[in-house]
Amino acid sequence: MWSRRRAAGEAVLAVVMALLAAGTEELLGGEGWQLAGVALAAALLSLLRRRLPATVLVVTGTLAPLVPGFLVLLILVGWSAGRYVAGAGRALVVFTVAYVLNLATTLVEAWDLHRVLSLALLSTLYYLATTLAPGLANRYWTQRRTLLHALQERNAQLLRERAMVAGQARLRERQRIAQDMHDSLGHQLALISVHTGALEVDRELTDRQREAVGVLRNASVTAMHELREVVGILRDGIEAPAEPPHRAVRAGDESGRAARGTAGIEGLVEAARSAGTQVELRRIGEYQPLPPAADHAAYRIVQEALTNAYKHAPGALIGVELRYEPDSFVVEIVNEAAGAAPQDVVSGGQGLTGLHERARLVGGMVHTGPTDDGGFRVAGVLPYGVVEAAPLVDAADDFRQQSTAPVVRHGGPVAVGPADFTERELAMALRGGGRSRSGGVALGCGIAFAALVLLMVAAGFGIYFMVGSLKEGMIDPAQYDAVKVGTAEREVRDKLPSGDTVTTAGLHGKGPAEPAGSKCLVLMSSEMGDSFETEPVFRFCFKDGKLIEKKSYEVKR
Repeated sequence: MWSRRRAAGEAVLAVVMALLAAGTEELLGGEGWQLAGVALAAALLSLLRRRLPATVLVVTGTLAPLVPGFLVLLILVGWSAGRYVAGAGRALVVFTVAYVLNLATTLVEAWDLHRVLSLALLSTLYYLATTLAPGLANRYWTQRRTLLHALQERNAQLLRERAMVAGQARLRERQRIAQDMHDSLGHQLALISVHTGALEVDRELTDRQREAVGVLRNASVTAMHELREVVGILRDGIEAPAEPPHRAVRAGDESGRAARGTAGIEGLVEAARSAGTQVELRRIGEYQPLPPAADHAAYRIVQEALTNAYKHAPGALIGVELRYEPDSFVVEIVNEAAGAAPQDVVSGGQGLTGLHERARLVGGMVHTGPTDDGGFRVAGVLPYGVVEAAPLVDAADDFRQQSTAPVVRHGGPVAVGPADFTERELAMALRGGGRSRSGGVALGCGIAFAALVLLMVAAGFGIYFMVGSLKEGMIDPAQYDAVKVGTAEREVRDKLPSGDTVTTAGLHGKGPAEPAGSKCLVLMSSEMGDSFETEPVFRFCFKDGKLIEKKSYEVKR
């Protein structure tokens, strides 16, 4: 079914073809119902050219020599047939059949045994220029576009398969890591929990010592539950349900459950205070909920910053500030300078790097660095909205980004390898930039230029042939007057052109009756007739080797 836009376009094109066909017929002497019939046939063939391209091409090619109004329609039909005839072999057969019928109709309509080759040459050149050249151009354009679409789909499929393979590889690696963490860290944390539990009930401990041991036991139990959650995330990719927002809880309770997100930051602060660290917590602004990933990132930023402060600045004052800005959430942790250099600090060196990556994945950022007074500052900015995850395929591996020049992505050029012609065509088409449009325009101009050159060559041959034909089939009135009746046939023919030309086709048999038993030579006059519909001609009739009659009259083409 055609859309409204397509239907309107086809209707307008059919009307234009009908008007051109009727106008051409009228210029060549058509009138009345003949004009209406030609216009209706042109409009009908124009509408059917997509549905029945082969049939319409054959019919139009056959009738074009008989109906001059179909000459413009033949160009449009050839263009459409080049695209809509399925299969190269079938297209070759259809265009060949149309050419043979067109040539046969031309020879039958203007039959002259002495000018068969000339008519065949002109008909062939005209068919090549008006039918075959547009058909080939449109077929190439359609195949090129189909190839680009196929390469695009293939590229998308390869990217999906690569993403699936990468996901499966990551899943296997996560399962391996989860198993290692469960076997190694789980065992050590279980031992810590057992020993601290036994130490807590020791009667020789003071209340202060028993409270500190309780904090240690509670922290070990909390670490055990967090380890199980992390192992579950690594193995299954499923995170435990988040706690209700803005709920003040401890870092770990008797069940071992730990609050996650901004709701658990107050619990981290209380746990640090219980361990003897001076920590101040401030909340600024009206509370706004964060997406789960960003909420969890805020919790991890505070947790990692407090851990670094414990290790690198023990005993220093720590300030934690949570600011709910209108457009983003800001968390800032600042610790003062350490009173003395810490001893035996164990650090993996990956904590701050992990914070930067965690914030980037949720669309935020983290800044870390020393302060002017010798302390250290960690600040994170996290968005309130949901941000899509980072792409699984690097830009340099994406075929859609390939071209001969580096592609700029994220502030820097992405180097890509050399691409062949097809890849460059696909890259330009998919990127949709100015180069693709200019490339399409250049290709279209190239095809149009090639067709124009072919038309000019055909026109040149036609003009050269027509000039030669006019010399062989035209005389002026002075030459006609100089010939006398009764002169020998050989002498007259030596003075006059041979008349064997396509320009005199159709002049024989018109005008006054020829003398019985005579052979007549019909030539065109160099002067124009009284109207565009008539042609002045001269006729010389010979019998028994002499000129027995000459006449001047006008015939209707």
